[in-house]
Amino acid sequence: MNILSIETSCDETAISIMKVSGGTKKPSFSILANNVSSQIDIHKEFGGVFPTVAKREHTKAIFPLFLKTLKEAKLTPSASSHSPLKRGRLGGSLDTKVCKKIREICSHEQELAESLIEILPTIKKPKIEYIAVTTGPGLEPALWVGINFAKAIALAFDIPLIPTNHMEGHVLSSLFKEKKVAKGFGVQTLNKVSFPALAVLISGGHTELVIMRDFLKYKKIGQTRDDAIGEAFDKVARILDIPYPGGPEISKLAKEHRKSGLHDQIHFPRPMIHSQDFDFSFSGLKTAVLYYSQKVDKTKDEVKKSIARAFEDAATDVIVHKTYKAVVKYKITTVVVGGGVAANTHIKEKLTEKLKPLKTNILFPRKDLSTDNALMIGIAGYFQSLKNKKGANLNKVRANGNWSL
Repeated sequence: MNILSIETSCDETAISIMKVSGGTKKPSFSILANNVSSQIDIHKEFGGVFPTVAKREHTKAIFPLFLKTLKEAKLTPSASSHSPLKRGRLGGSLDTKVCKKIREICSHEQELAESLIEILPTIKKPKIEYIAVTTGPGLEPALWVGINFAKAIALAFDIPLIPTNHMEGHVLSSLFKEKKVAKGFGVQTLNKVSFPALAVLISGGHTELVIMRDFLKYKKIGQTRDDAIGEAFDKVARILDIPYPGGPEISKLAKEHRKSGLHDQIHFPRPMIHSQDFDFSFSGLKTAVLYYSQKVDKTKDEVKKSIARAFEDAATDVIVHKTYKAVVKYKITTVVVGGGVAANTHIKEKLTEKLKPLKTNILFPRKDLSTDNALMIGIAGYFQSLKNKKGANLNKVRANGNWSL
């Protein structure tokens, strides 16, 4: 089957099309097209993602990106006057009922609605069996752009719609084998997972430990009580006057300090590291960095590097310790790390080192799949489609900010 996937949960407009086969046992994925439009440069002036700006940029980017993706996948030729959409045409346009419904669906994106009504009749129904779209968690204004666009396409082409969870996408994308994604690249397969597995989700919006009993069977055992780890990285970057996105730069400075051979004389707290549960807290760590930085000259490179290293060490210690405890308690055989912070080299090294004596298989996402992307939504959408072959009722598809289990 071919799956079109759409991701607009934050500041990346992403659309992909994959050909999938093999069921749940040995699924294989052929990437027919994969495109991302990033808003990072736009949000730099705000020091973070501004939701209304993100919505505006998604609205501008999503339809051209969809058309580009369809063209690259070579799944649909241009329609002639004798090749209508399944729902029909009327005088060279979509059926009036479909037009009305598209305007209702995209009532907050009127220009997008009119573009869809004008251009969709020129396109034959593509050879796509399912449309997967991120419905949460994420920034609600941004999510709605992708959801409404997906609903309009699903309606016009009469294709089942699969609501997909963003964090589930991060979990499953980490199962892709270490093979660079490229346009028209060959078959992609998944690493073998032995259950029970532990998903370690570390991103800008989430820090969670989730037990996986099987595909699509999850139980959350721990989460952050305040800031997510990626959020803490970005806030510390702002404290040190590092522009957005600051997380990767913090890691770079920390790495440079370790390479220098200098000892780290700063010790920041490790919040909740010895608590009896699997929850996290990074707000206090961020505040400790703030107070310390007010006492020193943070404009000096060596001071910045030292603070960055001490912060990263503290955050890493908490993640590693809690993960280790969960692996031991739940007799975990596979650890799956997902989310943007999973690309952090120091965290990867320390987690791997800590779990090595337990002989636990640990999987990290490829660099191209650690940040938000549509491929991960396609993977999650595929597994969801096996459970719900008819797709969702379009009227009931909503943005959902929660990672519900």
